[in-house]
Amino acid sequence: MTLPTRRALVAALGAAPLAGLPPAPSSAASATGSWPSEPIRIFVPFAPGGSTDAVARLAAPGLQKRLGVPIIIENRSGAAGSIGTDAAARSRPDGYSWLITFDSHALMPVLVPNLPFDLEKDLQPVTQIGRAPYVTACQPAKPYRAMDDVFAAARRGGVSFGSTGNGTIGHLVMLMMAQRQGVELTHLPYRSGGLAVNDAVAGHVDFMIGSAALLAPHLAAGTLRPLMQLGEGRLPALGTVPTLREAGFEGLSAEAWWGAFAPAGVPAPILDRFQAALIESYREPAIARQFTEVNQAELVLGDGPALGRFVREQVRVWGEVARAHNVRPD
Repeated sequence: MTLPTRRALVAALGAAPLAGLPPAPSSAASATGSWPSEPIRIFVPFAPGGSTDAVARLAAPGLQKRLGVPIIIENRSGAAGSIGTDAAARSRPDGYSWLITFDSHALMPVLVPNLPFDLEKDLQPVTQIGRAPYVTACQPAKPYRAMDDVFAAARRGGVSFGSTGNGTIGHLVMLMMAQRQGVELTHLPYRSGGLAVNDAVAGHVDFMIGSAALLAPHLAAGTLRPLMQLGEGRLPALGTVPTLREAGFEGLSAEAWWGAFAPAGVPAPILDRFQAALIESYREPAIARQFTEVNQAELVLGDGPALGRFVREQVRVWGEVARAHNVRPD
């Protein structure tokens, strides 16, 4: 089966500390050309410190400049991202609540029984912000130089890996790799990428898997050693690190992705204006350079329908993997 394809990042965000939840906005302003007239809230369904939180905060200054109102990032983590996503889906479709989320978004129908919202009916896709290959890495003091060393150790038992949560593509592809190797790995899911990285750097897990955007600063600083990259080709900054295919895992690849969504029913003029402001914010040269060159990620910035089609395919392909491995939320 062929699968589809923070200190430096956070430091580059330049986002001022963002305050708490604003009062519920009036619906009158959102239904007129006066939008926006009040603070705009962006839900991030993961704890601070991970790549999704960083990606959202990366756009906040540009959005505030273009829309002229404060941009408030609200982190609501838990249950594979479904808690924060549900908060966004239940928000009034007045243009004052949005969602920026991660690749586990497409796995929620499988991971969360009795999901209180429908991905297609209750959320409007805005844009796929970007994507980045997953990378495996370990603390340099660990005895691993490549994933073959990890698998050899796993055959002797007791190898653990951290991820940014159950149901992320990184988690699922590690399950598939372990199955092909005939080994078991102890999975330690974290509520944010920042927490996973902290434990990997401290050596509390044997290795971790995370997006290149999350791990790039630590790989560059030498606090983590790269073992394998899981994209279709080698990243410029990881030119000596093999890909999955080069390591013998034919037909496998794994990319993290980030997308923006709105509650269903946001008026088209508001949706279009927010989408344009969001895309322009990520295309600012300094932001785009940080995203692509420093963090080894790719900006996509397509339209809403393209994101909708992409998510449906992600639901189909990775949902099969999650069901086959009986994956459950954190």
